[in-house]
Amino acid sequence: MTGHNAPHCTSPNTSDRPPDWRVPVIGGLPADQRLLGGARELAETVVAALVERVAAYRRMPREQITGELTRDTERRIRALAHTVRTGIPAPAEEFTAVREAATRRAEEGLPLDAVLLAHHLGLEVCWEFATRHARDGDAADLLVLNRLLLDQLRQAATATGAGYLDGRRPTADRRGAARHSLLGALLAGTPADEAAGRAGLRLPTGYAVLCLSIADHPDERSPDVEPGIAARRKLRRFEAELDHRTRQSALTALTPTGGLVLIPFGPSSGPSQDDGTDEAPWPLLATTLAAAARAAGAPVLAGAASAAPAEVPGAAALACEVLDVARAFERLPGLHRLDDVLLEYQLTRPSQARPRLAALLEPLADSGELLITLRTHLAGGLNRRHTASALHLHPNTVDYRLRRIAALTGLDPTRPADIPRITAAIAARTAEQSSLAG
Repeated sequence: MTGHNAPHCTSPNTSDRPPDWRVPVIGGLPADQRLLGGARELAETVVAALVERVAAYRRMPREQITGELTRDTERRIRALAHTVRTGIPAPAEEFTAVREAATRRAEEGLPLDAVLLAHHLGLEVCWEFATRHARDGDAADLLVLNRLLLDQLRQAATATGAGYLDGRRPTADRRGAARHSLLGALLAGTPADEAAGRAGLRLPTGYAVLCLSIADHPDERSPDVEPGIAARRKLRRFEAELDHRTRQSALTALTPTGGLVLIPFGPSSGPSQDDGTDEAPWPLLATTLAAAARAAGAPVLAGAASAAPAEVPGAAALACEVLDVARAFERLPGLHRLDDVLLEYQLTRPSQARPRLAALLEPLADSGELLITLRTHLAGGLNRRHTASALHLHPNTVDYRLRRIAALTGLDPTRPADIPRITAAIAARTAEQSSLAG
C-alpha cells in the first residue's frame, strides 16, 4: 500500500453496504478511529518496515522514502479507514493512483515481486496495529476487519499488476508511436504533414529546438541509492514539468543525460505569446526550461535554435553545436542561443587565426594560478576586489598576478584596449583544448 495517492472518497453507495453493517470494534475502539488516530505514525512504521525488509526499496532516494512514499502511504491508510467505517469496498476507479504508482515503480526498475510485497507488508503492519489490543470477545469483528483488508489487497494487487505492465511497455507505446514518428520525420527532414496528421497535430509555424545536457541529481552519486532509480525519477519529473508548461505539445527524445526537445511556436501552438508572432518566445522558453530543471532537481544546459518544420535538421545540428560551445566554455545552466556565444562559436571553427590567438596565452601554460586569475578577473567585470574575493586572495596579490600576466604575454588586463584580444585568446585557447580532448 506504499507509493500511492489516496483514492477520492466518493459518497457511499449504501446499496453496497451489508444490511446489518456496523463498524468493527477492536479492543473497545472502532477500528477506523484506531487507524485514523495513528495514521501518520502508522505510515512511518509501514515505510520503515518496507525499507528494512525489501532491498529494492532500501535503494530508493531518501527524499522519496520520507516524502512520496510516506505521504501516499498515510493517504492509503486514511482511505482504508473510510472503507472500514462505511463497510463499502472502494470502487475500482479509485485505484487509478495505485496503478499509476506501479507504473512509476516499473520505470524505476523495481521488480514486480517487490512492488506486490509492499502491499502485503503494508496491510500486515496495519492489521497488527489495529488488532494489538484485541480482546477475547472481538473475534467476529476481527473477521470483518480481515475481510475488508483482504478485499483492499485484492484490488491493490490487480491495479499494481496492470500499472506495472504499463510501465514495462516501450516508451513509444505509452506516449504515442505517432508522435515519435512525427519527431523522426522532422529530424530526418522528410515531409511531416502526414505524420502530424496521424498524431492528431497540425504542423506549427516553427519549432524551438533544444539540445539538452542534464546533470546528475545528487541521488545518482549517493552510494546508498540505486543510480538507475534516481536517474529515471529525475527524468520523469523533468518531462512532467515540461509537459505541463508546454501543454503537452513538446516532442521529446530524452534520456537521463539529455537529448532533444522540439517545442512548437506560433499561433495556437505550445507556449507561445498567443499574439500571432512567428518568432520563438525565448524568454518564456528559458523560464520553462528553468522550471523543468528545478522539478528534476538537476542543472540543465541547453543549446537552442529555431526553424520552420522543414528546417528542423539544421536547427538541431546548430543547437547541439551551441550546447557543445556552452559546455566547453563553462557557461551557466540555462538556455543558450547562437547570439549568446557568437565569439566562442566562431573561435571553435577551425581557422588559421585560432591557434595563433590561443598561443598568445602560452606563456601562462605552466602557471595555472595566473590563468585562473585572468579568467576570474574577466568573468567578474575586471573588478580586482571581486577577483580577490572569488579567489580568497588579498587585492595586492591580484595586482601582482595581473602585472605578471602583462609581463609574460604583453597583454595587460588593466588596459581596456587589450581586453578584446585577451577575451579572444581565452576563447581560442579553450576551443583548442576542447578539440584536442575530443
